[in-house]
Amino acid sequence: MDITKKILLFCDPGIDDSIAIMYSILDPNIELVGIVTSYGNITRDKSTANAAYLVHLAGRSDIPIIPGATKPVQEEHVTFYPEIHGEEGLGPIDVPRDFRFSIYPFDTIRFIIEKYKNELIIVDTGRSTSLATAFILYPDQMKMVQSFYVMGGAFFMPGNITALAEANFYGDPASSNLVTQFAHNLTITPLNATQHAILTQEFVNTISQNKNNVYASLIEPIFKYYQEFYKKTNPGIRGAPIHDLLTVMVVNNPTLVDYIHYDAKVIEGTTEAKGMSFVDCRPTNKKGKTKIAIKLHYNEFIKELSNVLLR
Repeated sequence: MDITKKILLFCDPGIDDSIAIMYSILDPNIELVGIVTSYGNITRDKSTANAAYLVHLAGRSDIPIIPGATKPVQEEHVTFYPEIHGEEGLGPIDVPRDFRFSIYPFDTIRFIIEKYKNELIIVDTGRSTSLATAFILYPDQMKMVQSFYVMGGAFFMPGNITALAEANFYGDPASSNLVTQFAHNLTITPLNATQHAILTQEFVNTISQNKNNVYASLIEPIFKYYQEFYKKTNPGIRGAPIHDLLTVMVVNNPTLVDYIHYDAKVIEGTTEAKGMSFVDCRPTNKKGKTKIAIKLHYNEFIKELSNVLLR
C-alpha cells in the first residue's frame, strides 16, 4: 500500500517557497506530483524558472511545472519583493541563463486530479489566484481532491504586509475568499503558527554540510539573504521564519500545530483593512469546518525537519 502523500503544490518561489519545494522532494513520505507557479514574491516567469531549476537539481524533471496566474483578479499593478527574495527570487542565486526546461498547460491540473482523485492533496503557499481559477474552471474535479492546505492570513494578530493583513491574502483577497469558501477539508496555516517556524543560521549550516542533500550548497546562501531582511525588520530575531515550509510539513505531521475550527473570511476592497483575515468567534456562532493553525510546537517542528533534511 502506497502511504506517500501526493501533493500538487501551488507556489511562487521565492525563498521560503523554494525551501518548501526542497522539503517536498526530499521527504520520502511525500510524492510531489506537480508544481503550479504564479506571480507573488516575483513574476510568474521567474517563479516558473526557479521551480524548474529546483526539480532539475534533484534529478526530478518528471515533475510537471505548470505556469499559472500573472496577476490578481481585480488589480493591474503587482508589487514584488526583491528586498526579501532577491531580484530573481533565490536571493544571490541566479538560474543559469542557458537553462532550458519544459512547461505544461494549465489544464494539466485537471488531468492530475483525475489521475489521483481522492489521494491528491493540494497545497497553496502563494497568492491564491491560480487555485481560485482551478475552482472556476474545474468544479467537478476539485470536488475529487482529498484536502487543501493554504498558507495565509493572520488571526487576532498583526499582519506582515500591512498592520492588518498577511501578504498572500493581501495579494488577492477575492481569490483567497473564493478558496476559503469552496475548498473542503481545508487547513489554513496563518502567521500565528508560521512566524514561529524559524530556522537558525546554525541549523542551516548543519544542513549545508550534509553531502547526502542535493540542495546542500544552495540552501545556505539563499537562507542568509532571506535572514538579512528579517534582521533589519525584526531586530533580535534568532533566524528567519520559513512560512511555506510549515504548510507542507503539516500535511504529514498535523500535530506540529494546534488548531481552532472556524470558517475564515478575507476583507476585499481598497480600504486599510484589505486582505485582513477574520473569523466569527462570537458565542452564538457555530464553529466551522476549516482548521486554522494557531500554535506551533517548535521542538517537534525542528525534529521532523531534521529527519528529512539531515538524513
